[in-house]
Amino acid sequence: MRQIIALAALSLLAIAANAYALTIKVQDVTFPSGTETIGGYLAVPESAGKHPGIVVIHEDWGLTDWVKAQTRRLAEHGYAAIAVDLYRGKVAYDPEYAYDLMVSTPPERALRDMEAALHFLTTLPNVNKEKIGSIGWSAGGKWSLLLAENDLFLAACVINYAPLPADPAEIRNIRAPVLAIFGSEDRSTPPSDIEAFENAMQSAQKSIEVKVYPGASHAFENSGNTLGYREGAAEDAWQRTLTFLDEHLK
Repeated sequence: MRQIIALAALSLLAIAANAYALTIKVQDVTFPSGTETIGGYLAVPESAGKHPGIVVIHEDWGLTDWVKAQTRRLAEHGYAAIAVDLYRGKVAYDPEYAYDLMVSTPPERALRDMEAALHFLTTLPNVNKEKIGSIGWSAGGKWSLLLAENDLFLAACVINYAPLPADPAEIRNIRAPVLAIFGSEDRSTPPSDIEAFENAMQSAQKSIEVKVYPGASHAFENSGNTLGYREGAAEDAWQRTLTFLDEHLK
């Protein structure tokens, strides 16, 4: 009975959020990253004024329709969001290819691409360049944290079921507040790793908020994950993400 009430409450929250969603504009964009030109998917509110920005970082699968949908949802909530294409147009449709794409992406290139996307946002006249954050899922969560370790001005970082750093030096470099979201049944990030990361962040006096969803496994937020998707947990994670981003970016 409690579960039914909770799901009903989440549904009402989602309906209310949609009722107040902003009108947005979306487009495919290109921008320089080092000597290369790379692509991204940009979604921005059409309302006047300067909006906080978000660098959206895709899962192992690449810049999929699901990632683009999350980018639009962020824009509807008032963010200028750009999903950066770290795979240069490649999208995986099976786990083996997704893994190959992920491991063949050099971290230094991913960092350069994310910084390029962040810089692109700061050049837009309707973006508040002082308020830019990042969000990523799975491998994208790892890269979101990599950006937080290396960018002095990142104002918020969200990671979803991502591999976690164990090197104290990496953790000391994190300056942005971090929201870390996991599923308790995710074998790629066991509870011991999550606890160690949270303790290390607290010991280094870093701002950290951790949420672990009981019974959820890897990629539980992705509705395309037919076996692992958990609607209630996914919606709660989304609302938690918006609350966190609003606190630090608005």
